[in-house]
Amino acid sequence: MFNQLLDFFLPRLCVSCFAKLNYNEHYLCNNCFAEINKPDLMRLQHEYNRKFADEKIISGFTSAFIFEKDKALQHLIHSLKYNENFRIGIYLGRIVAQLCRKIIMEWNAELIIPVPLHHLKKAERGYNQSFYIAKGIGSSLNIKLSHSSIKRKRYTGTQTALSLIERKDNIKDAFKLKNTKSVEGKNVIIVDDVITTGATISECGKILLTEGAAKVFALSVAIAD
Repeated sequence: MFNQLLDFFLPRLCVSCFAKLNYNEHYLCNNCFAEINKPDLMRLQHEYNRKFADEKIISGFTSAFIFEKDKALQHLIHSLKYNENFRIGIYLGRIVAQLCRKIIMEWNAELIIPVPLHHLKKAERGYNQSFYIAKGIGSSLNIKLSHSSIKRKRYTGTQTALSLIERKDNIKDAFKLKNTKSVEGKNVIIVDDVITTGATISECGKILLTEGAAKVFALSVAIAD
């Protein structure tokens, strides 16, 4: 009743279509949320083969949604990254945990690590969106979260317009491990908001394996072509 009363005086709007949200809707209305496509097992296997299989760094991969330009999920992630609404990250993390629970639990992961931002980018944005996504996942599935194991030591800028080869060159040697003992012998999940080529995830995974992690898995809110 309180939430309904609050929504009457301070209505919340869908971040995609701007319709008024009901008290049990969060950030997206049910219609917009229903339009977000989910990958089936065949698509996930195809993406793993295309992005990760050859390098043999990432042992497993899954994602909750398919990223589509100018659609509801992009609007939601844009609000998370650029509108200072970090709570969307926790919300998305909990949804990822719910939709991908079976696969994630099969990994027997002991640690979950968000892809780090460079300190300049973090200062500009105010926070790392992947940290809050990982926080939502970790708290839902009782997996320990570490936000300081990996550090981005070099500013790489946006990779949006870069090809796969350019992304790999751009991100090469951009990370370092701050605490080797925190990952030794552990199965580790790396979390990002959207995985496009997998270059950033693979670079983080390479550092983790070099420093003693047992296995590294990749997890994201969405996959993109």
